[in-house]
Amino acid sequence: MPTVTFIDSDGTRRDYQGENGMSVMEVATHNGVDGIEADCGGACACATCHVYVDPAWFEKTGIAKGDEAEMLEFAIDPEATSRLSCQIRLTDELDGLVVRLPRSQH
Repeated sequence: MPTVTFIDSDGTRRDYQGENGMSVMEVATHNGVDGIEADCGGACACATCHVYVDPAWFEKTGIAKGDEAEMLEFAIDPEATSRLSCQIRLTDELDGLVVRLPRSQH
């Protein structure tokens, strides 16, 4: 089971496991991660699951494209490593993934 580390804007780290194929958003919502609202339920129709992928992991998750890139235009304070967590699917390769939560989502 891949593990994802969520880092709050205050630096608090929380590790949660998910199954391959789950989205990072699903891991967050199943574990009550504060700051991941997921208003659209993972349909890539909002930006309430916005995260910053740690630069060490960004090559493995890749950049936002298409609808996701368009939705990130509505996110507050997007960065070069911004992604919608609903669009990042867990694989064994992503075991240990680290994402930061934007200050605006707390």
